[in-house]
Amino acid sequence: MILQEGLPLLYQQFTALFRKNLLLSWRNKRAMFLQIFSSFFFILLIFGIEEAMKASEASSSAYKNVTDPTLMVFPPILPCEDKFFVELPCYDFVWSGNQSRRVNDIVSAIMANNPGRPIPTNKVQSFKEPNEVDAWLLSHPLQVPGALHFVERNATVISYGIQTNSSAERKRGQTEDPTFKFLVPLQVAAEREIARSLIGDPKFSWGFGFKEFARPAIIGESVSTISVMGPVFFLAFSMFGFVLQLGSLVTEKELKLRQAMTMMGVYDSAYWLSWLLWEGILTFVSSLFLVLFGMMFRFDFFLNNSFLVVFLLFLLFQFNMIGLAFAISSFIRKSSSATTVGFLVFLIGFITQIVSATGFPYSSAYAVSRRVMWSLFPPNTFSAGLKILLDATSTPTTPGISWSKRAVCEGNQPTCVISINIVYQWLLGTFLFWFGLAIYFDNIIPNASGVRKPIFYFFAPGYWTGKGGNKVEEGSIFSCIGSVPPAEHHTPEDKDVLEEETEVKQQAMDGIVDPNIAVQIHGLVKTYPGTTKLGCCKCTKTSPFHAVKGLWLNIAKDQLFCLLGPNGAGKTTSISCLTGINPVTGGDGKYLLDLSKFSKHF
Repeated sequence: MILQEGLPLLYQQFTALFRKNLLLSWRNKRAMFLQIFSSFFFILLIFGIEEAMKASEASSSAYKNVTDPTLMVFPPILPCEDKFFVELPCYDFVWSGNQSRRVNDIVSAIMANNPGRPIPTNKVQSFKEPNEVDAWLLSHPLQVPGALHFVERNATVISYGIQTNSSAERKRGQTEDPTFKFLVPLQVAAEREIARSLIGDPKFSWGFGFKEFARPAIIGESVSTISVMGPVFFLAFSMFGFVLQLGSLVTEKELKLRQAMTMMGVYDSAYWLSWLLWEGILTFVSSLFLVLFGMMFRFDFFLNNSFLVVFLLFLLFQFNMIGLAFAISSFIRKSSSATTVGFLVFLIGFITQIVSATGFPYSSAYAVSRRVMWSLFPPNTFSAGLKILLDATSTPTTPGISWSKRAVCEGNQPTCVISINIVYQWLLGTFLFWFGLAIYFDNIIPNASGVRKPIFYFFAPGYWTGKGGNKVEEGSIFSCIGSVPPAEHHTPEDKDVLEEETEVKQQAMDGIVDPNIAVQIHGLVKTYPGTTKLGCCKCTKTSPFHAVKGLWLNIAKDQLFCLLGPNGAGKTTSISCLTGINPVTGGDGKYLLDLSKFSKHF
């Protein structure tokens, strides 16, 4: 391979890095398979939940045509344990009016004559007044399904009242109607035993039955599984690519592979473009499979909405998560933390999805600034787009959104502030925002060696022209870096070192290029600047430190070179400066290599 320059070199590096990403993914086939085909398992899970709910609803008469309703005769007072939500110990019913002997006899008859089973005495509570019943109900919630109140007016008049909770409950696809399950049986039992008491005949026949009207099946009231579970599952599906990408970037940084690439002259643009293209391909394929699997399982969400509308929503959202992964990776040092951060992002996204489901802040009631801030987090905009598409297929009368109608607000409401087209614009804009931040953070946050670019490096004309724009600094971006004093001239005490320095200086003055020299170092100086770190309670200052005080040295070709010295002499610092790991304070280094031979073995 011949070493190129300029744009050909950028293309050369890009293709090499792209092949590297392809090879790494091929070696980790399980992770790549999971990222691409995880959509199938999530769609299959949603399909299984929906089929289970349909099977549960099929057992309910509410979803069937009822032409001849069943006659209900003598409905019994059911055990309190049959209530959907109950606290134990529970009571079948409570009653008031126990100061009357006649009422006590009526209640005893209700308990003894209950069809199917007599009610035991420990399943009933009695009180004197209705207000006592109310106080007991407040202190014993969910322990009784109903209450009876009796008042003996005179020898021929006994009045009664019934208390029940009229709210219908739903459990495992079944609906509990408290009116027919608890209120009507109490009413029938009270009227039957009051009539027998007034007539004076305990065997008096009291026939009672009722049946509902014939009716058609209820249509369109069942809850769609994908509208409830879809947003969470789709967010979880997108997290696979996010976490894997985050882990790959941090691993390269942790193993100092990224630093090695920089030392070898790899362009940052080639590095980021190679990752962006490879992850873009995986994202395209995984989004495509998600939509195809959804259509295969016959979900209205995927069938009724335009294929391109749905596909583009998932594609842009996953691109946003790639940009977010690029940005977050700049702050993570250990690959083991990538999974934790990924789970945290998913948890935050899950919470914000719940908030977005209420309409916040995508309505005219909220300021534009709130929508802007809220939409910077990709799951929020994605949730808004999902809501629009789910609402468009919620009933048979809403046929979905076509590509030509993507810019139309839901229901053509004048107060509508967001359409699916606006969601696309937000997702595209936030992707560019996060990708730009990723490149910025990658430059200003110190690497493993503490090297970084200035905070406003992009204002330097040399950064865009390639001439002197790669100047770097050392230290944290939160430190105030002090000035670097010039290093004082230091005369070597060792005779051999002094002779070597004199020889190199003379060659530099005379412009002599020795063909036997591979590397020539001219007065290498490295000074670590003093810093001022502002803490919450104190200010810490450090003085400048001269690690290398002017190194003059020739390194011969085809010879083993060994740099010796005591701890703190500057050996590692010198090598780091020569290899480009650390910036140089002063001096220069010339690499006198035969490029023709070098290119043959590159």
